[in-house]
Amino acid sequence: MKKVFDSQTITLFIVAAVAAFLPLVLKGNQYAMVLVTTVLIYAVLASAWNIIGGYAGQMDLSAGAYLGLGAFTTGTLLLKFNLTPWVGMFIGGLIAMGISALIGLPFFRFKIKELWYALSSSAMVEVFRVIFMLWGDVGGPTERYLPIGNTPAENWYNMRFYTYAPYFYIMLVLLIIVMLVSKYIRISKLGYSLLALGEDEDAAEVLGVNARKSKLTALMIYAFFGGLVGGVYACMYGFIHPSYFSIPMSTEVAILGIVGGLGLTYGPLFAAVLMVSLREYLRSSLGGGMEGVYLVVYSLILILVALFQPRGLYPLFQKLLDKVKQFIGRRDDARSTASKN
Repeated sequence: MKKVFDSQTITLFIVAAVAAFLPLVLKGNQYAMVLVTTVLIYAVLASAWNIIGGYAGQMDLSAGAYLGLGAFTTGTLLLKFNLTPWVGMFIGGLIAMGISALIGLPFFRFKIKELWYALSSSAMVEVFRVIFMLWGDVGGPTERYLPIGNTPAENWYNMRFYTYAPYFYIMLVLLIIVMLVSKYIRISKLGYSLLALGEDEDAAEVLGVNARKSKLTALMIYAFFGGLVGGVYACMYGFIHPSYFSIPMSTEVAILGIVGGLGLTYGPLFAAVLMVSLREYLRSSLGGGMEGVYLVVYSLILILVALFQPRGLYPLFQKLLDKVKQFIGRRDDARSTASKN
């Protein structure tokens, strides 16, 4: 546990504590609150994706499937059985985990990986979208709106609020949890097995690594967090709809994991904060007058990162941070030497 709570983890807690005051700084600006909450949603999804995509090297593109399953489970339990989303989101996570196990077993049994795994997982998102579009009792082509409530107690029970601040805090807590889980896995036996599989699966199996069990465990953990996020996502936007099974979102989650740095615990978090913030800024500033231009700028940035920083943005950030520390250290040494003279 000492390795989990290192200097980087302590820094994460400090940053999270500072971020907790963000709703007070924004002073009720709901547009800004939904933007920062969206950043946290992508940060949680990308950090969870890093367990299967970064550590194990499985190019998974099914984040939208697990988010949608969590959203529909949470929303349906609330609408049909009046079960609070505070419980329903965990049931949604478990259902997403179970579905991932059923899908992952044959995938890993027949060693489907790389391009074929990416295509199969992406196709799974569309399959679920069509299923829930045709499943009239649960889904359908129209939105199913979640109840808000007439009192503050009912709002809390239904996880439906008139401000985005509570969703921000929920996602902030989920982000801390998924970062701690990712950090623990990284230094555990499972983490070493996943990293070995990501480097060379055949060699890892020769050394005794159980590839099927390790990758299936990583996939289930990733799916569970995707289901949790889906439950909060449905309550935040107030409805459930098959459009939650989104291939573009699934692809962007994988892109954030890659751009941040494959296998780096804090890489996806850094990429989500930087890239999603940039995307939303470009969308708001360029989307009105020049529709679609923000996508061009965003794509160019991704291409530049792929060409000149293929290891990801987080290693570059660490290098810059180390240089700043060295500069401050040299300046302090010079001052102390000058004072002695």
